[in-house]
Amino acid sequence: MSDLDQSRQLNGSSVIGVQKIRTMIEGLDDISHGGLPAGRTTLVSGTSGTGKTLFAVQFLYNGIANFDEPGVFVTFEESPADIIKNAYSFGWDLQHLVDDGKLFILDASPDPEGQEVIGNFDLSALIERIQYAIRKYKAKRVSIDSITAVFQQYDAASVVRREIFRLVARLKQVGATTIMTTERVEEYGPVARFGVEEFVSDNVVIVRNVLEGERRRRTMEILKLRGTTHMKGEYPFTITNQGISIFPLGAMQLTQRSSNVRVSSGVKTLDEMCGGGFFKDSIILATGATGTGKTLLVSEFLQDACRINERALLFAYEESRAQLSRNASSWGIDFEELEQQGLLKIICAYPESAGLEDHLQIIKSEIMQFKPSRIAIDSLSALARGVSNNAFRQFVIGVTGFAKQEEITGFFTNTSDQFMGSHSITDSHISTITDTILMLQYVEIRGELSRAINVFKMRGSWHDKGIREYVITDSGPEIRDSFRQFERIISGSPTLITSDEKSELSRIVRGFQDLDDDGDL
Repeated sequence: MSDLDQSRQLNGSSVIGVQKIRTMIEGLDDISHGGLPAGRTTLVSGTSGTGKTLFAVQFLYNGIANFDEPGVFVTFEESPADIIKNAYSFGWDLQHLVDDGKLFILDASPDPEGQEVIGNFDLSALIERIQYAIRKYKAKRVSIDSITAVFQQYDAASVVRREIFRLVARLKQVGATTIMTTERVEEYGPVARFGVEEFVSDNVVIVRNVLEGERRRRTMEILKLRGTTHMKGEYPFTITNQGISIFPLGAMQLTQRSSNVRVSSGVKTLDEMCGGGFFKDSIILATGATGTGKTLLVSEFLQDACRINERALLFAYEESRAQLSRNASSWGIDFEELEQQGLLKIICAYPESAGLEDHLQIIKSEIMQFKPSRIAIDSLSALARGVSNNAFRQFVIGVTGFAKQEEITGFFTNTSDQFMGSHSITDSHISTITDTILMLQYVEIRGELSRAINVFKMRGSWHDKGIREYVITDSGPEIRDSFRQFERIISGSPTLITSDEKSELSRIVRGFQDLDDDGDL
């Protein structure tokens, strides 16, 4: 039973459960299981620059734009003119809403003359002004930014707490759903600066902007929603030109459809090794040391989509557009011509230019605008530098989940640190998320350095188990026969099999085949 509709019988009377209103902030309604509790106050706490004011403004704007619910914004710090100006950069014309009587901005900021407050602290006048505005504009939503400014003006925290509690109680009395922002000193520490703010609110949301390595990572955590359920833990979010966007990766459902339709890799032999090609809605990972030919496979994969008049999108994080075009041209692939035809789009960016959440948002936006049937990321390992394993895994889940949702075939590359020999794919934290894994590596055969390729994993399909020689020619990739005369290829120490050993292996294989023919295996 949902939080919105739940009801129960108690002592013969109908008791309605906690109702929620949708915020329409992307991802927030998912992690809050339907929105914020209606008629109650939610405290939004965070350090400076975490997006608290933006949260408060977006909550009001979305209510007006999507549900025609008028709002009141109470500002203790910024002037109404600054709030209107800042909101305009997100495409929100607050002045128009003010003129239409949909939004009222109540200026409670300190006196610019800097006069000292004399006498006992009393919010009675402000409470009456807020209540009057709510009734006049028939407001359903209220944002107060921020109560930290109130505490900073007065020394008696207990008195301020009492007055804030009066304000919250009055807002609840008139049925307003309220956002109240406050500052905290540390990202992980006391909920709020003065240690009492969280006790006057029914609900608490914490926003963080943590420095991980050389990048900052914004997250949001619902600490409590009194009387109702919500998702636990921190969820990454970013701030775009459309406001706050949360990525509720824990709320993603494994409900995407599975297709039996095959798409070509662009390499005939590789298609044969994969039982007829990749599945249309699958995620393919090509992993190997630098120079093993991963980008070449990506190029063939994208060109094949363009060949059948389907759009393809490439996100490159290690090479520039000029480098990619030059390399592709050496293999007989004209990226520039494909881009001019509108079939291919290449997005190049330094991994350090933005946080993972920002990169994820860019990827999603580009996919929605260009609507490709195939995407490629070259490479994931570049994005993994300098971030935590958990953040990187969440990013990959976000990309793969969105690609599957849109029924897009994804081809990603991952560069291993080990130049030769076996390497652990599971260390990349993405092996379980991908459907097909192609392993590329260097092997030394008779004093020469050769490349090898094998289909390490392919879900839902037969695939070739052989380790084949992989050659890069002027016309592209060429996959040859298996290294049948050698063993220990994967370990990087190939050993030539003698004639006696080959005969013994052949005898064992024939024995298994005979058992299989008799139906005993």
